[in-house]
Amino acid sequence: MQETFTDFVINTKKDGYSCPFSLEISIQGFQAIVTELRKKRFDTWDWFSLARCGDQLALNQQQSPELLALEYLKERWQQSGVVPYPHQIMTAKQVIGEMQGQAILADEVGLGKTIEAGLVLKEYLLRGLAKKILILTPASLLWQWYHELSEKFGVVAGIQRTQWDWEYTDILIASLDTAKREPHAPIITSIPYDLLIIDEAHKLKNNNTQAYRFVNTIQKKYCLMLTATPIQNDLKELYNLIGLIKPGQLGSYRSFKERFVEDKRTPKNPQELRKLLDQVMIRNRRDEGAVQFTKRLVHPIILSLTPREQEIYERVTHFVQTTGRRAGYTNILPLITLQREVCSSFLATAFTLEKMMVNMAQEDLAIAAGLLKDLAEVKQNSKCDALEKLIGELEDKIIIFTEYKASQEYIRYRLEKAGYRTLAFDGTLSRGKKQWIRYMFQKDAQILVSTESGGEGLNFQFCNQVINFDLPWNPMRLEQRIGRVHRLGQERDVHIYNLITKDTIEEHIMYLLHQKINMFESIIGELDAILLHLKLGKSFESEIMEIFLAHQKQGEIREKLDLLGEQILHGQAQIKASSWELY
Repeated sequence: MQETFTDFVINTKKDGYSCPFSLEISIQGFQAIVTELRKKRFDTWDWFSLARCGDQLALNQQQSPELLALEYLKERWQQSGVVPYPHQIMTAKQVIGEMQGQAILADEVGLGKTIEAGLVLKEYLLRGLAKKILILTPASLLWQWYHELSEKFGVVAGIQRTQWDWEYTDILIASLDTAKREPHAPIITSIPYDLLIIDEAHKLKNNNTQAYRFVNTIQKKYCLMLTATPIQNDLKELYNLIGLIKPGQLGSYRSFKERFVEDKRTPKNPQELRKLLDQVMIRNRRDEGAVQFTKRLVHPIILSLTPREQEIYERVTHFVQTTGRRAGYTNILPLITLQREVCSSFLATAFTLEKMMVNMAQEDLAIAAGLLKDLAEVKQNSKCDALEKLIGELEDKIIIFTEYKASQEYIRYRLEKAGYRTLAFDGTLSRGKKQWIRYMFQKDAQILVSTESGGEGLNFQFCNQVINFDLPWNPMRLEQRIGRVHRLGQERDVHIYNLITKDTIEEHIMYLLHQKINMFESIIGELDAILLHLKLGKSFESEIMEIFLAHQKQGEIREKLDLLGEQILHGQAQIKASSWELY
């Protein structure tokens, strides 16, 4: 039996459309009411009137149009330089005054959903409407939430470490992956929370997952769900998310499909559906002028390899293509890594090749051994030479991104040898060490060398110079890099320097991302939805690799990448014309 059931659904006509309402009563609560009625335990009319008056006062306080938090936080924000944007204030007012604390905050990437949620949280604390608060996030965002609440809202929260924290910490930040498992889940679902906040809520899009079922059983008075992509690949995902916030808002799934689904990505009756969505979801967009972002200034730096480096690059490429074709395009992930690394550093390439040799066919071993020997002997790295020259021309702080730990170590070795002080950021660091290195970078050091996994969940608006030592093949991963610095709070134009090796696959990737889909000049807020919309049946990197394996002539590769770029642009147009018109 489910934890809750719909006691009744009243369909009324409101503003010309059908508006469903539902009353959810827990089974335990219903049984308690029946038990009291059978025992004929009734309070006097005076007690009932007093309770009703108290409820009305609480409701009036909840629906007050003015935010107490703005005046309360005024001095703190002045000292720390925080300026709330009008769309954030209006969102907080709408959530509290119109939506009764049940809302999906679906602003586009970088518009400050965390600030909006923090403002609502602070307001409920000040009004005395919330005390027991749970914030569920991906593990990589725990410390970011902790610092945002502490620095900007004066809210000291705990970070969950033991199973005792659930009951004894009033404001707790925890990983959703931890919370949904034993022994934690039963403890959490037994606690009545005043406010539940879920970040990256699109991870709950599938109602058949353990995470969805777990969140659906949490007792909460108010609930905020944060996601930039409430629809990624199917309108059912939107239905599922709204079912967690306000069950019955869109009716049963059968009626929802009949009334609103043309196909899984295209709604019908979009205006009627939008009116229902507006009651539970707020989406602010950049093109509405909510925020004026600073510019992105892209600087492609094209460099040539030495003849020896070019020879080894072509030998590695030929090895990758030959091996990939012979394998029939199956299990090509190691080959993708090898092909990408040879444009980053020969050191990283050698490490990967050595690991691959353990399971390599006999016919490939001799070729791989020769390559490994030559990779180890090459002392030149033209890309690092160009990097040193570039850094010598720049001032202020710089983040250098690379995909590979070996490249990161080599870059640091070269820069330290040249007299620069560097800091390293990677996914192996603990949360505390990441925060400490971020602090050291902000206060003292000039250069941070980061892998992509190291930069997840942390923001660097105090820095406005990004160097991509190597380019990821997936545009979403590139956007995540740039998004570390180009976001709310960035007051300067962001300079993006891309080191591109001429006559390599990197040059083709640069063409696709920069010239074809204009990746750098503007943030594509729905980029992850667009990539899913392509229905590739494989990863984006695998799609590019298959193009590269199947064609040797430069013109043929460029032609196929043109087609892929057109698919991306067409997918963007389709999404804007269909699902996203709902917002």
